Amino acid sequence: MPQLLEIQKELSAARACTDHIFTLFHPKTLYERPIPERHRVIFYVGHVEAFDWNQICRGTLGRPSFHPTFDSLFEAGIDPEVGSKQEDAPSEWPSLEEIRRYNVKAREAVDHALEAVPDAVLRMTVEHRWMHAETTAYLLHRASIAGKISPPVSPPPDGPAPGHTMIDIPAGVVTLGRRDGFGWDNEFGERHEDVPAFAISKYKVTNHQYLQFVKEGGAIPPFWVNREDRWLLRTMFDEIPLPSHWPVYASLNDARAYAQWSGLALPTEAQFHRAAYGTPNGEERAYPWGNQASNGVHGNFHFQSWDPFPVTATPQGDSAFGVSQLVGNGWEWTSTRFHPFEGFQPYPTYPGYSARFFDDDHFVVKGGSPTTASCLLRRSFRNWFRRGYPHAHAGFRCVKNV
Repeated sequence: MPQLLEIQKELSAARACTDHIFTLFHPKTLYERPIPERHRVIFYVGHVEAFDWNQICRGTLGRPSFHPTFDSLFEAGIDPEVGSKQEDAPSEWPSLEEIRRYNVKAREAVDHALEAVPDAVLRMTVEHRWMHAETTAYLLHRASIAGKISPPVSPPPDGPAPGHTMIDIPAGVVTLGRRDGFGWDNEFGERHEDVPAFAISKYKVTNHQYLQFVKEGGAIPPFWVNREDRWLLRTMFDEIPLPSHWPVYASLNDARAYAQWSGLALPTEAQFHRAAYGTPNGEERAYPWGNQASNGVHGNFHFQSWDPFPVTATPQGDSAFGVSQLVGNGWEWTSTRFHPFEGFQPYPTYPGYSARFFDDDHFVVKGGSPTTASCLLRRSFRNWFRRGYPHAHAGFRCVKNV
């Protein structure tokens, strides 16, 4: 019972977050498509509740559907190629009132079923909702400023100008994946990998660094705006002068081009693990800063902010090797294709979670962004995006192989 009460508390917190984010869209914006490749926002209003119902009541407990059409309509999102556009019209979607009635009934059914459902399924629904809190924040970011309602926003903390040094990481062994406990299907299949010595940027690449690349012909990052020959940054709710010491958010294609321009490379998933979780004595930590979950001072994550912090703002989160912000303030691209570990088995009730993305176009990102929930910061968690996807809050740092 104590464990169930804790999960109920976690689910309540996740619901409060997604409920709040949807209130930040003007009602008319709910039927718009801020990201061309994705569904209209209204899909996600129904999806988070339909997922819980489909996983818990329908899939696990075998209960009959009270609205089969909505169960199917809101069951799964889409991930088409970058640059593609969907052809549906707003009028093809149900009214907000209809969806809200469905959501209320689905949520009530889920709440009455929690005691009968395995712990792993409950944790899946909690984490799935937190994932959609973050991806809905991407939609909110892309919505027009006039199409959303800005909440009170605190200014980001200050940070001194970074000294962009490379930190030497000695050779060592990393543990990828996991053997037991809760995790998503792609996390399982624990393996150990030898990582030769390399050097890695102490900080994520900043807007200031990337600006030099742009001046020499590099691609303009997705959230930059040039007005009257002045560079601005499109934040979640405003446009501001480009903050020099914030990390740049970019696609993998742009990150690769910058690394090549710099004479460096992007880290592999294993190199990221070595820099983030390794120690000089060969042990591995649960988090870069140690083995205890964060008390809120170790990084910019779990909705502390809608936008980045300066790359020097959270030194308490440095890894054992002194590498900063490997968790939070922006996911980090790796050069590793999103492929399964040996022995991969999909979840029976969610077989498409990972398997349909194992190709040569999706790449692993690690770490976490300002809107990544704390529960998704575990060492084995793997996120992924298409190489050209420009809408994620993802940055990068460079490595030099020695």
